[in-house]
Amino acid sequence: MILEAVIGSHAYGLASAESDVDRRGVFVAPTEAFWRLEKPPTSVEGPDPEQLSWEVEHFCRLGLKSNPTVLETLVSPLVEISTPLGEELRDLLPAFLSRYAVRAFTRATEMQLSRAGRNLKPKQLMHVVRLRLVGLNLLRTGRYDITADRSLLKIRDGSMAWDDAVAWAHRLGDEITHAEGPLPEDPDRARVEDWLVSVRRRML
Repeated sequence: MILEAVIGSHAYGLASAESDVDRRGVFVAPTEAFWRLEKPPTSVEGPDPEQLSWEVEHFCRLGLKSNPTVLETLVSPLVEISTPLGEELRDLLPAFLSRYAVRAFTRATEMQLSRAGRNLKPKQLMHVVRLRLVGLNLLRTGRYDITADRSLLKIRDGSMAWDDAVAWAHRLGDEITHAEGPLPEDPDRARVEDWLVSVRRRML
């Protein structure tokens, strides 16, 4: 295990007494294990509830596809394990960030917003708005910051009108469409791959 962090509401600063503690980690399988017909697992659940760990190659593939949970693992302030390789991986964050990432976030939240009038729950709508705020800030500044605005809790507890929260989400979508900033169009796949190859060599 080279990296493990708490993600989700606890990392955002939006946790309630009922919030689960979600842990995500990254492990490195021995390089020689890949020479066998049966390959190492790409991910492992447990041993604790709500805990999942990815093998480093699978983690990098998901990161290059802008998986929000993977990116959160790299920036969470609640780090429980971080070896020197884990620090290298966290330092690799800029290689994963791009306008492609924001488009991926927007597509994911659009699917949820299409259910806003039917079975979308307040907590889900809160996270739609949260992820769009993260994406907009990423576009404008180039920084991936998951620390959430506490006003988002008004969506979850119902003190913000449902229609106002949905309108906020749509407005953020419009702002994302027109936002400018320093992000490259696509992630730096070559930089990520070079680092992964270096890890495999060091684990021989």
